[in-house]
Amino acid sequence: MIIFGTKGYLYQLAILTLVCGQCGNPSAHTLRKRVTKFTLFFVPLFPFSTKYATQCTFCGAEQKVTTEQAEQLQAQAAGGQGGQQSYGQPQQPYRS
Repeated sequence: MIIFGTKGYLYQLAILTLVCGQCGNPSAHTLRKRVTKFTLFFVPLFPFSTKYATQCTFCGAEQKVTTEQAEQLQAQAAGGQGGQQSYGQPQQPYRS
């Protein structure tokens, strides 16, 4: 008998301040990497699916991003530019 299947892993890569495409609020977004690995006898052997997404901490909406966008966002966070926005919808200045 051979036992095989898949197992998912979720990695948090960065936290960035972006404008949410769903609720429109400038808030923290987590950049996450989801990796699905093939398992044999409950031992993960190799990844066969890798997906990236950002999730709004205000409303919980999740948006898929490409590998290139994820690398750019991660470089932006590592460069100390987490407060500046370069992805998503443009921020509008607050007017009272």
